[in-house]
Amino acid sequence: MNQIINFAYVTHMSANNTQAVFDATASTYDRDRSLLIPGCDTFYRWAIDLIPADAKDILDLGAGSGLLTALIRNRFPNAHIHLIDFSAPMLSLAGDRLGNVPHITYQRADYVNEPLPEKLCAVVSSLSIHHLDDANKRAVFKKINASLKPNGVFINAEQVAGPTPALEARYKALWLQQVRVAGATEQQIEASLYRQQEDRCASVEDQLLWLREAGFADVDCWYKDNRFAVMSGKHA
Repeated sequence: MNQIINFAYVTHMSANNTQAVFDATASTYDRDRSLLIPGCDTFYRWAIDLIPADAKDILDLGAGSGLLTALIRNRFPNAHIHLIDFSAPMLSLAGDRLGNVPHITYQRADYVNEPLPEKLCAVVSSLSIHHLDDANKRAVFKKINASLKPNGVFINAEQVAGPTPALEARYKALWLQQVRVAGATEQQIEASLYRQQEDRCASVEDQLLWLREAGFADVDCWYKDNRFAVMSGKHA
């Protein structure tokens, strides 16, 4: 890693194997992502476009390798951006990508159990919260709402479940078709399926309901392509 980063280490890691899975596949994660997310550019563009134009303090929750953070920094070069993730290899990649600069801070933490920064303009999460069980998703939504300033926004660019078992099966079959057409190798697909073993996806309908229950206003799904959706809510 090129820069020295001061991580805030914590001891409360998730009970499932998500951390180990992402530690093991960190080195290939970025290379694979554009092939494994159909409509990848549009998916991330929606996440960025929903951040308030005057945002000064932004949290990337479950930031991973910093791919989304880099896009946020490009759009909001003067904002302070805080990254939280529980995988040290992923945060190391983020540090290599983003550098050791004053307006970007890194924290290794399990955000289910640890407090979040306060008075944020925006919290953005990408492909992270779906690893939590439903009770923890709902708890995290409430925690995020409490961390935002009035009119602050939470944006969740997420992998979602089909609303019925039949549609879930169609989602999975269509995803396999799409990624193979896009040029993903069987090795890349296998690595993705390995990561997916820890998925606990919820439907868009359920997550919009939980956001409203958590106190968010103006809750909506702005983008959806098969298994990938971008949802948001505003702190009232």
